[in-house]
Amino acid sequence: MELSDGLLLQVNNGEQGGNRWKHSNEDSDRSCSPSVLRCVSTTWKEGLLNRKRPFVGLCCHSCTPQSQERLFNPSIPSLGLRNVIYINETHTRYRGWLARSLSYVLFVCERDVNKDMFARNVVDNVLNNSRVEQAIIEVASEPGAGLESQPALQQKAEGQVRRKARGILQEMVANVSPTIIRLTGWVLLKLFNGFFWSIQIHKGQLEMVKKAATEQNVPLVFLPVHKSHIDYLLITFILFCHNIKAPHIAAGNNLNIPIFSTLIRKLGGFFIRRKMEENGTGKKDVLYRSLLHAYTEELLRQQQFLEVYLEGTRSRSGKPSPAHAGMLSIVVDTLTTGAIADVLVVPVGISYDRILEGNYNSEQLGKPKKNESLWGVACGVFRMLRKNYGCVRVDFTQPFSLKEYLDSQRTRNVPPPPSLEHTLVPIIISAQPDAAPFQNPQGEEPNGDLPDEISRRNVISNLAKHVLFTANKSSAVMSTHIVACLLLYRHRQGVVLSKLVEDFFNMKEEILSRDFDLGFSGNSEDVVMHALHLLGNCVNVTSSSNRNGEFTVAPSNTVPALFELNFYSNGLFHVFISDAVIACSVLALQRELAAESQSSQSAAVGGAVTASCTLLSQERLIRKAAGLAHFLTNEVAVAPPCQTVYQVFHDAVARLIQYGVLYVAEEDQEELSPSPTEEPWPKKFPEPLSWRSDEEDEDSDFGEEQRDRYLKVSTSAEPQEFFVFLQRLLSPVLEAYSGAAILVHSLKQPVDEREYTQQLFRYLLTRTERGVAAYGESATHYLVKNTVKTFKELGVLKERRENRVTTLELSTTFLPQAHRSKLLHYILAFILQ
Repeated sequence: MELSDGLLLQVNNGEQGGNRWKHSNEDSDRSCSPSVLRCVSTTWKEGLLNRKRPFVGLCCHSCTPQSQERLFNPSIPSLGLRNVIYINETHTRYRGWLARSLSYVLFVCERDVNKDMFARNVVDNVLNNSRVEQAIIEVASEPGAGLESQPALQQKAEGQVRRKARGILQEMVANVSPTIIRLTGWVLLKLFNGFFWSIQIHKGQLEMVKKAATEQNVPLVFLPVHKSHIDYLLITFILFCHNIKAPHIAAGNNLNIPIFSTLIRKLGGFFIRRKMEENGTGKKDVLYRSLLHAYTEELLRQQQFLEVYLEGTRSRSGKPSPAHAGMLSIVVDTLTTGAIADVLVVPVGISYDRILEGNYNSEQLGKPKKNESLWGVACGVFRMLRKNYGCVRVDFTQPFSLKEYLDSQRTRNVPPPPSLEHTLVPIIISAQPDAAPFQNPQGEEPNGDLPDEISRRNVISNLAKHVLFTANKSSAVMSTHIVACLLLYRHRQGVVLSKLVEDFFNMKEEILSRDFDLGFSGNSEDVVMHALHLLGNCVNVTSSSNRNGEFTVAPSNTVPALFELNFYSNGLFHVFISDAVIACSVLALQRELAAESQSSQSAAVGGAVTASCTLLSQERLIRKAAGLAHFLTNEVAVAPPCQTVYQVFHDAVARLIQYGVLYVAEEDQEELSPSPTEEPWPKKFPEPLSWRSDEEDEDSDFGEEQRDRYLKVSTSAEPQEFFVFLQRLLSPVLEAYSGAAILVHSLKQPVDEREYTQQLFRYLLTRTERGVAAYGESATHYLVKNTVKTFKELGVLKERRENRVTTLELSTTFLPQAHRSKLLHYILAFILQ
């Protein structure tokens, strides 16, 4: 994308008092080049540091109230932001021209590389761990291991397994080097200043982490979202700059490549298998699991900090991937067995203007992921040095006590959530009222006793979900996220630049009003220009023919461009998701009520009901929204496990009423009565729904007797525009699921799961390439995999495994074509036509 000088000059004529783009004749042939954009980076940084923002990242008051009070004080939010890669002589103890020239070297040398970060006698201690000893005996006793009944052979077999265990450990463990840490800190300062404008952190957040690290005398476990390979270096670098002990990083063994793996180990990385069954047989590797468990326990026992990526891999969608709680379960077990007194958990949000990997389009187009290699790393670094990737924002949320969290969960004893099949199949097939998502399976009481192992797994699963939800909610929204979202879901056909800037400003204010933070600051016109430059060939900028000579901005219609814009747009997904679910549920409920009215009044003149005059029961709307949120559980989390979806959607409805999108039709309520064919709605919700968190105001009317009220949708232009925008946010996801429901009709016999996934991907991609799909981004490969997973959980597809091959076939429930048609109609009801 090339932006002309006229566009730059026109943007300069915008709002007064903001940062101005620098422009001179010498830059006239490099419109919007990195050198031109770089000119404003300094003023942006200063504006970003001085801007008052919402303080994000406090830990959950419901689950960990003591942790929230222990580390927080009212002065922390006022500490503001800092750009960690902006270093000069003022950050060192020296002054003068020589200090200015050597500021990076002096700064790195003055950092405190804590001696306590070096674990001692790790290999020997792990091999002598009782869990490992038991695993060695078990493996040596397996058939074919060479063990006979004679004690001599038994000893020999155990010796062989012990040598194997030592070899595994030596490949796994970190070997931290203070010299390499300092050298890498200097190199990263040079590199990061080359391809990032700024790396912003909140000084108040780091103050809480530093206080926890120095005063609590317990290990910290950092749990970041995973966006890029640079995440590993980013966290360590920031902690190093603030004299906080660098963590030991659990890295996937796909990064265990020559030279690069040595560097990772010297920086605190230790390599773990991405699948615990990688022993060649497909069975659980008892020895490896015990070694990993004992090594993690030993690190925590020696007060070492850990950094674990719960998602297991980088997000290919721009949204958090489902959590894999394997490493987290080891931390929990280490605490519950008494090996350590406590652990402080630190969720970390990371947001990039543009990720260094560029995009994941090759994988989203169905191509297999390329294995990491030394040549690939070298090419990646060289490619990065030739570009600028804008700003980065890292949010360290408030550390919370794992012991306190586990204690609070034991008192609640919340059962696992009901399955998709149990809750939604009756609604889809039998057209039962939308009350099922809130009912407990088998009528269990929420406080009923659960088996210990089920309870343990449920607690760990909820902890992982809670951490990812907190980290994602705390992640700042970047300028590229907003611009991509506006272009895809508000101005897909194109928009003049001035209107885009106006909508950008309104969206920015809306995000701040919801207490989400922004990863940028400055004049809206400048920020939009910055985002358009970073989005590159994904957007088209053309000169308009109108008299004002304005420029028109439109998203590119190519499949890779739509995929990439969708990736960045999803950075805004968590801000509006609850409102979007309500907006789509309003659409479905309007259609349902219109169909009911037409059916019951078919003989009457004017019996049809239009959407604008339909009265919507708030209780029924919220229950329908809960069903949709449950259906999309593999795509999005609308609430942490400790919060009810009723409260989330109740707040979303109240927000839409406040915005004027919905309004209460109180004068019509007395004339309404339940239809004789419908099950009457309960006056009070079941106990799990009426639970209220400690954060809620005691004067709130939420806990009072709940009386249903009826809503109408505003027909005014501005509220309708926002309402349609919310519905479009979910449309690509729903379109992918509707495509999967269509393809299910052609499934006649069992098929290999991988082959079926490819069939579905080719079908959705073909719809996109032919222009049949309204949203081309619905064909991304991650959405395809999620639809297959959801349909298995819903009971549409039945899974069979034979000889390590997984096949899929239709379940008996969905063998009738009428039932598959009902599934398709259920999904289509939520989609804006």
